[in-house]
Amino acid sequence: MGQDAAHVSRRLLLKTTGAAALGGAIAAGVVPQGDTPRATAPSPSTTHLTPATKLKGTLSILQLVHYVPRYDRWFDAYAQEWGRRVGVNVRVEHVVPETLVQRTLAEIAAGSGHDLIEWIYPPSQLEPDVLDLSDVHDEAVKRFGLQQPFCKKAGYNPSTKKYYGYSHAWVPDQGDYRKSLWQQVGMGDGPSTWEELREGGKAIKQKRNVPVGIGMSNELDSNMAARALMWSYGASVQNELEQVVLNSPETIVAVDYMVRLYREAMTPEVFSWDSHSNNRGLINGKLSYILNPLSAYRTAQAEAPGTAADIFFTPPLRGLTGLGIVSQQPVFVYFVPKFSKNVDAAKEFLLNLSANDAVSTYQSELYNLPAFPAMVPQLDAWLAQDPFGSRPSNKLALLQGAATWTADVGHPGPPNPAEGEVLTRSILPQMMARAAQGKQTVQESVGQADAEVRAIFDTWRRRGLVG
Repeated sequence: MGQDAAHVSRRLLLKTTGAAALGGAIAAGVVPQGDTPRATAPSPSTTHLTPATKLKGTLSILQLVHYVPRYDRWFDAYAQEWGRRVGVNVRVEHVVPETLVQRTLAEIAAGSGHDLIEWIYPPSQLEPDVLDLSDVHDEAVKRFGLQQPFCKKAGYNPSTKKYYGYSHAWVPDQGDYRKSLWQQVGMGDGPSTWEELREGGKAIKQKRNVPVGIGMSNELDSNMAARALMWSYGASVQNELEQVVLNSPETIVAVDYMVRLYREAMTPEVFSWDSHSNNRGLINGKLSYILNPLSAYRTAQAEAPGTAADIFFTPPLRGLTGLGIVSQQPVFVYFVPKFSKNVDAAKEFLLNLSANDAVSTYQSELYNLPAFPAMVPQLDAWLAQDPFGSRPSNKLALLQGAATWTADVGHPGPPNPAEGEVLTRSILPQMMARAAQGKQTVQESVGQADAEVRAIFDTWRRRGLVG
């Protein structure tokens, strides 16, 4: 690892809102406890590819504890079986969200550690410290078909033409709402626009004292909610040319909306939430609406079946543009640090994992959606009739079209290292929180955020990693 790369890694470790906060920021849901939903259909069969070269040695893998316990039980057994078949000793270490990024950056700074690491958002800031996986991506496309565009972007820098990561799965970020509460205010199908969320959320809070749950803290749900809101109002951090455009009339309107939503329909807890808070609030009946992947619902199925029956989903809320867009949350991206001692095994493992997209989608209880859609032709049928006990069985059907309303975190530009740092430092939810708390006017808070973002982009652009 070069001196420049080491400096960047240490700088990121210190400059994020604490490495532990960054770990919290990448958590997309809770780790469910208790029994998992009972499956009503068998899992697809596992595929074992023949490696292109003779493999040996040990392959060490670092990744999060998955948000659906069934997946980790399957993954660990699958990795061991793959290793047995190809002659590699596979070791998988699962860590909680609050420690993953800190562990990663510490290993990069030390120049030693795991051979293969998985993050759940684009690890774009690590590009100087990881191997180019262009060969793996090209081979995967040849074998498995086209990759979801936002999954490709999650591991690719168009400025350097380098695949710093390999995305094998993604997760949609739909709205989750308590139907019984929204029926009481005449919106049984949930809100369809941000204004309906404010109006209905205000009415529910007044009638039942149950608030809306959109976070403004240093964690991923808050970051992704801020982006979804901004995009629906025509605002963004950057444009297609990677130029900063945050300080705009559209951003002002979006932040002003969040101020009104907070004051009319939310409570101060949203400023100190961790990655579990909105999930638990929905499941415990303390929130009427959240933006969250399927994990909150699967947790409710296991822990509170009656509540699960009352949780339904909405597509992205529309704003002034008339469009609703959300970011994939998470997007699963593996990368191989330059210090990896078993690169060949790491690359073959990734290819074999994508060959089993159907199995991993099933074993995640449809939480993971495939980066290579052709590998899971039964996905629409599963979503139309959930094999894990949804009532009604077609409750997940709206996720069939999730790819059409999902974007990457850099939208409308690429998820470059600058966008990655904006996310890990939670600049957007902090921008909204300052205004909502009355610490600054909307214009002042947006101006501060714009200055912070421009400094970040300038730093990465000088290094040639932003166009």
